Amino acid sequence: MQTPDIQNDEISLKELIQKAGEWFAYFKSKWKTILLAGVIGGLLGLGYSFTKKTIYTAKLSFALEEKGSSTNGLASVAAQFGLGGITGASGGGVFSGGNMIEFLKSRFLIEKTLLSTVSINGKSDLLINRYIRFNKLDKAWAKKINLVGLKFTNADRTKFTLQQDSVLGIISSGLIKNNVTIAQQDKKLSIINISVASTDEIFAKIFSEKLIETVSDFYIETKTKKSRGNVMLLQNRADSVQGELNAALYGRAQFGDQNMGLIRQQAAVPKLKQEMRVQMLGTLYGELVKNLEFAKLTLMREEPLVQIIDQPILPLPKARLGKLKAMVMGGMFFGFLSLLGLCGKKVWINVIK
Repeated sequence: MQTPDIQNDEISLKELIQKAGEWFAYFKSKWKTILLAGVIGGLLGLGYSFTKKTIYTAKLSFALEEKGSSTNGLASVAAQFGLGGITGASGGGVFSGGNMIEFLKSRFLIEKTLLSTVSINGKSDLLINRYIRFNKLDKAWAKKINLVGLKFTNADRTKFTLQQDSVLGIISSGLIKNNVTIAQQDKKLSIINISVASTDEIFAKIFSEKLIETVSDFYIETKTKKSRGNVMLLQNRADSVQGELNAALYGRAQFGDQNMGLIRQQAAVPKLKQEMRVQMLGTLYGELVKNLEFAKLTLMREEPLVQIIDQPILPLPKARLGKLKAMVMGGMFFGFLSLLGLCGKKVWINVIK
């Protein structure tokens, strides 16, 4: 009863081996076609390696250090970037962990970095203009009426045209998607790594440095906004009182010069008033200066620090598709395509028959 089953299995296996042999013989007979496809693919891969530009990668790592303990002031910053529900109790709000990574990749920071003024080879210009030049966007825009001669001359967004706003948005989105990589080195550590890849080595280096500089300025400004406001208020008030005190001192001296030698007590009343005013303003000025110094110390204590650990150094690491690797990959890919084509042709012929 079991013999037919075994026999069927043996026949099926034989047929499978026979079919494999037929396919092998078929491909062997078409070796010239497969070889030609591989050679063509290799040549195309070699040509692609010549056109493929070298990619430079600038890597920078940093950590955030807060000198003060207050973090509640960051709630408003979180709301500005759609990170609602973030409070100081979560460990630093928008400037903590994963939130910081998303914040670094925000369009707000990328655009602000692109609009930074940089000095390259002794010439000052906006960073976005260098991006436009080395990507030859200005030449591509020469054929478009609305974009001919488009250039960014200042960082004031209120003076931008519709075309400038549109171009800035497209470039920043492209950088976020293809060029800028933000990652936390370790979940247990507060160290964050920034990688900027570009075909322009100088742009990659400067953009990474300007990005962390922009973050640092915004971070410090946000964390110390209230304390800085108090310092400015006290400074203005102290300057005003100092001006009044100086005027009162000169007024008292002038009165003494004009009434020198007078014996009547009544004539001394204005002098007493001047002295009382000088004393009052002197006391007030002393208190203001004391409070101002205390406010400055508080500001220094609360001012956070962006500590750069590693920064990019020229020459940057570069990645380029090697000629041999490109030829091998191109040859294998086209060889595989030729095999698929031959398989399809043979199957089609068998169906027709």
